[in-house]
Amino acid sequence: MTVRNFLWGQAPSTKQERNLLFKLDFFILSYTCLVYFTNYLDRSNINNAYVSGMKEDLSMEGTDFNKILTIFTCGYIVGMIPNNLMLQILPPRLWLPLCQIVWGVLTFCTSAVTNVQQVYAIRFFQGIAESSTFVGTHYILGSLERTLFSGVLQGAVYSNLNGVSGRSGWRWLFIIDGVITLPIALYGFWLFPDVPATTKVFYLSDEDRQLAASRLQGYVEVRHSPLSWKLAKKVLTRWRWYACSLLFAISGETESFGSNNLMGQWLKAIGGYSVEQTDYYPSGVTAFGILSTLVCAIWTDYTQVRWPVLVYMSVSCIVASICILVWNSPTGLKFFAYYLAGASYSGQATTFAWANQICADDDQERAIVLASMNMWNNVVNAWWSIVFYPATDAPKFTKGMIAMIVICVATLAVTGLVWYLERREHRLGNRLEDTPTRDSEQEENQSTKENT
Repeated sequence: MTVRNFLWGQAPSTKQERNLLFKLDFFILSYTCLVYFTNYLDRSNINNAYVSGMKEDLSMEGTDFNKILTIFTCGYIVGMIPNNLMLQILPPRLWLPLCQIVWGVLTFCTSAVTNVQQVYAIRFFQGIAESSTFVGTHYILGSLERTLFSGVLQGAVYSNLNGVSGRSGWRWLFIIDGVITLPIALYGFWLFPDVPATTKVFYLSDEDRQLAASRLQGYVEVRHSPLSWKLAKKVLTRWRWYACSLLFAISGETESFGSNNLMGQWLKAIGGYSVEQTDYYPSGVTAFGILSTLVCAIWTDYTQVRWPVLVYMSVSCIVASICILVWNSPTGLKFFAYYLAGASYSGQATTFAWANQICADDDQERAIVLASMNMWNNVVNAWWSIVFYPATDAPKFTKGMIAMIVICVATLAVTGLVWYLERREHRLGNRLEDTPTRDSEQEENQSTKENT
């Protein structure tokens, strides 16, 4: 094993393949990372805005913040399947940037709201538009990125733009978010390559397209067949849809530390920290999440073994939850616990890589399984934060920490189930492949005896 192979995978066999991979890696990764950056920037910004003046400006109280998250999730659920089906009809190069433009415009609108009800309406439609990104990027690439930029951005905006032109700092945050989003959508229209069978980008020659398609043969099924009820029957009579959906519906809730900005709410509730500090300090959660995701992704991509990452994520979140539950523990230990909880981000990429791997032999089933995983996770998200992480529970979030421990234990159990089912399928598949060979050998021996 060389360091190069560990970090980058098996080296291309020809110069043409090396040049092709460079082009694909550059343009696919650049766009998917940027589009995912704006997607999660928007989601993080609503959290940062809440602790940076939006709560007071809009007279928010009680669980209003949790309702914003829930309504966004409802829109996300509504848009998920239609967006996924559109990727089977329109090229991702057109559909994904179009959805990005829609949520960019809605982000601008958020900067002008005057009451929380307007935020509810905007976030619902924003959820519909943003639901295209998650499954779309996994469908094309099988990977995702996150960013710590939102907290840093909010801190800088609050320090330099708060009060400029009569606008609060949190309003400027949404304006800047929209300014960042729209050019990236135009970049996608121009340079995103789609899949090998449909790509028309200028930087790939006919030979490149043929090579891109041939490289996948025997590894990933990418043919598009007509949609029919037979597909539904096939998906629903296999274990893959059920097990993979259950895995992410449960394991995805470990991200509640970040998605609900629990650290930011904790800092705001205990007091003694400035607005800038309340924005900056939670960025450490995402920073550790990036580091964990990067290390785990490199390791699991090289070994093709997924389950240890979910074990690492679950154990880290259990430790973090226990540290926070012990309320008399030092403040420094709580900082450590929240930062350690950033490990929860590492499981998402691995879970979807695992599902891509499990369903690699069927393109349509793979698309449905990926969409369903995200859909069921968001069905849970729609009520999870209101029940276990209401803003009124800050700073202790006792119910939430107990729920986190339970979720992590359940994740370990379902991870073991998926591992077992995958291994069983491989064993049965190998037996079926071997059976015709043995039958052929018996027929040949019988023929030889008859001729003799």
